[in-house]
Formats: sequence, structure tokens, C-alpha cells
Amino acid sequence: MSKLAIFGGTPVRTTPFPPYRTFDDNEMRAVQDVIRGHVVSDFIGACSPYFKGGKKVQELEELWAAHAGTKHAVAMNSATSVIIAAMGAFGVGPGDEVIVTPYSHVISATAPLIYDAVPVFADSEPDTLCTSVESIRKCITPRTKAMIIVDLFGQSADMEGIMALANEHGIKVLSDSAHITKAGYKGKMAGTHAHIGSYSLNAHKTIQCGEGGIAVTDDDDLAFRLQLLRNHAENCVEGYKVQDLTNLIGYNFRMTELEAAVAIEQVKKLHTLVDHRRTLSAYLTEKISKIDGLTPPVIREGAEHDFLLYPVLYDRDVVGVDRAEFLRRVDAEGIRMVKVGEEHVPPVSTFVRPIHLLPLFTQKQFRPNGYPWTDPAWTGDVAYGPGVCPVVEDLYENSLFTISAIYPPLTERDMDDIVEALAKVAGAK
Repeated sequence: MSKLAIFGGTPVRTTPFPPYRTFDDNEMRAVQDVIRGHVVSDFIGACSPYFKGGKKVQELEELWAAHAGTKHAVAMNSATSVIIAAMGAFGVGPGDEVIVTPYSHVISATAPLIYDAVPVFADSEPDTLCTSVESIRKCITPRTKAMIIVDLFGQSADMEGIMALANEHGIKVLSDSAHITKAGYKGKMAGTHAHIGSYSLNAHKTIQCGEGGIAVTDDDDLAFRLQLLRNHAENCVEGYKVQDLTNLIGYNFRMTELEAAVAIEQVKKLHTLVDHRRTLSAYLTEKISKIDGLTPPVIREGAEHDFLLYPVLYDRDVVGVDRAEFLRRVDAEGIRMVKVGEEHVPPVSTFVRPIHLLPLFTQKQFRPNGYPWTDPAWTGDVAYGPGVCPVVEDLYENSLFTISAIYPPLTERDMDDIVEALAKVAGAK
């Protein structure tokens, strides 16, 4: 085994990985066409023909509903907005509990707080890394109103088991499918098994329009409530003769025509972009499976994987150094990304800090006086902090890293560099 670069040896790679770029003349023309038309947003927060927004927004919604195979799609300015609106549409409120994951973007756990409900954290599966059905089962109480289930890294959670639990207990389910672009599960697109599915068009996703999100549902009432919450519901309820006013103080979650125009062009490319990731990921799996101490992604039976990130399980006992030192040595082998402004995600890195360890939860401080945990309407008891979700905590602290460099224009030759660096470091004793 050659000398590690961190100790003065020759690095595996000397050329940084290029950033991910998917825009071309099609997005340029789409934006120019909107600007030439002088209508960059066409929403009005009132009961009117403009309540549902402009032509591009509605075109995107029709395109995504057809892609997802759902009756409705509702575009918003972010997936964060979609998740907040979904909690409102479900009628979440004081005294309620919402089961959430600690291993995601924070809004996947904080959205219930906006409606004064209490988040309860369920742990993850140690192999597929999505939320565990058995952990969810232990979290259900008579106060459980909803769940936010994350399709982590690009494959569906066990929605068959989760929806069975939800239907048994009358619980509404949001599928936070921000990492999904087209992956299926049990014959349907991931995200569409839930009462509401949420997808992201954020700049770090496989397809993007800068900021944007799309909700899907087959439920007419939920779709309308999402539209109301997107667009100043309080101004619209009289005109639309809405009877149930629960949570219908609306927001401005509206997507512009510019974002929608870009998103439409991105949707047209999604199969090519995802298939490239899948091809490189399959190549990585073949190679990494031969490296002692590293375990490639486990794909759930009946599921596909979109590989927004490629997760690898790490065994310190086999490799002989802790994960932080392992990644430091891999970085020294030249597995780096070109910096464009600020570097967001290096080619090989850890994942986010578990949400239940944040001060917001460990100190139970959101609104004044510890509300909603001190709300008399809530009669439960919940713990946060270390030990609550041991699987996720171990993934974060010790046993998981991800590979983000699996996008076009990268090739199998680039994957060979990643594999060579991983094998070189893992094999050093």
C-alpha cells in the first residue's frame, strides 16, 4: 500500500471535482420569455382568476402531477413552505403531537412548532437510514395528529408499513420527499403514498430552480387548503365559502413565473440527470463492496434510489481509525471540489447534525415561557437530547459518510479516483 498523502505520499487525485451545473440555453430562453412578457408573478391573494397564479406556475403543476401520477400538484416557493402548509392543511394545533425524524433538514421537525404542536422524534433504520416503522409505533399516542416521514438520500421510507400504522390510528402523513426526483416504491412514485407528498427544487437538488417546492395529493380538500395557505387564505375564505377556518391564516408561499419557467425546463431533464447518478452509483457499489469496513447503500425491497447523495456505512473497528480521521485522510488524497463562492458539500462528507440535539429542543424553548411544551392543552411528556435516537446519533457521530460527486459530467474514471482514495485510506494500518 502506497504512503498516504497526509503523511507525505502522492495523492490519488490532483484535479478538483467540478461543480454540478444543469442550466443551458433552454433555461435562459425560458427566463427571457417571461421577462419579455412583463409578468414575473401573477398571483393575487383574493378570490379571483389569479388565486392559483400565472401560466408558468400552473403549467409546472400540471407537468409535475402527470410525472408523479397524482390528481393535484401545488407549487410553492420552497419545500420548506410546502411542509409548513401541509401541517396547516392537516389541522395540526395546540395539544397535538407530530412524529418527525431527527435526520433531515430542520424544517422536517420544526414545522409542527409553527402551529403550536409538539414534535416527537422517531429513530431511523440502521441499514436503509429512513425512519423506522417500529420506532414510529413506539411514538404513537392518543395525541398523535400527523407524521413527517423523510425519504432520505433518494429512496422511499417503508411507506407500506407506515401508512398501515397511520390508517390504523387515524394519523395524517406528509412524505418529505425532498431528495426524490423520480424514484418509485411499490408501483408508485415515492412521496405519493402519503396524504401529501413534498418535493424540493432547491439549488442543491438534482433538478432545481434556485428555490422552489411542490406538494402532491389526491385529496381535493387538502389540495385546496394548500392553495389557500400558499396565498393569503384569510382574504379568500369568504369568496370561496370555506366552512372550516382552522389554520387558515395564509402566507405568501407563492412561486414566481421566473422560477416556474426554469423548473419546467429542469423537469424535462430529470430522467437523464437521475439516470446518470444511478449509473455512477451502481459502479461505486460494485467497487466499494470490496473494501473492508465500508458498506454501500442498502436499497429497500420494492424501491428505487435517486442518489441525491450516496451513503456509505463506516466501521471504525475494521478500518482502525475514527471516521473524522478517515475523512481527513481521504480529503488529503485530493478528493475535493472546486470552490465556487462558498463550498457547500465536499465530495465526501458527513451528514447533518441530528435535529433533536439542537438547543431549540434540548432547552424546549421556542415561544415565551417554554410554549408549546408548557401548554395546558398538551398533556404528554417528551424527551430530547442524547440517547433519544441512538441509531441516528451513531450515524452522525461514527458510522456514516456520504459521497456527493455522482453527477454529470463526472464519469467512471472519476469514480475510480474516489474508490482508490477510499481503498488506500481504509487499507492503511
